[in-house]
Amino acid sequence: MNEFNEYVREVFSAAGDIVIKSMMGGYLVYFNGKLIGDICDNELFLKRTPTSDRLLADSELRYPYEGSKTMMHVFDRFEDTALIMELLDGMYTELPKKKPAKAG
Repeated sequence: MNEFNEYVREVFSAAGDIVIKSMMGGYLVYFNGKLIGDICDNELFLKRTPTSDRLLADSELRYPYEGSKTMMHVFDRFEDTALIMELLDGMYTELPKKKPAKAG
């Protein structure tokens, strides 16, 4: 894992359990078991939810990688712990629960 990913994990861990998994050249970011965003080319992209749209209204919206379906917020306010806590708590309640694996 690179320095940027480790930094994201460290900063966001103040809000809860952060897991970063390698996926197709980028990384997926999970907060307490829910997918909240991607890391591509040392940039953090967070999913759009009512909370992220409200709290990150001034952030740039971009596609994290070629062919991605949804635009996401580019997050760069790592020093703002209060914002991160409010953001992740809000996103967590708004994002769907992980679907249980179907028994085969």
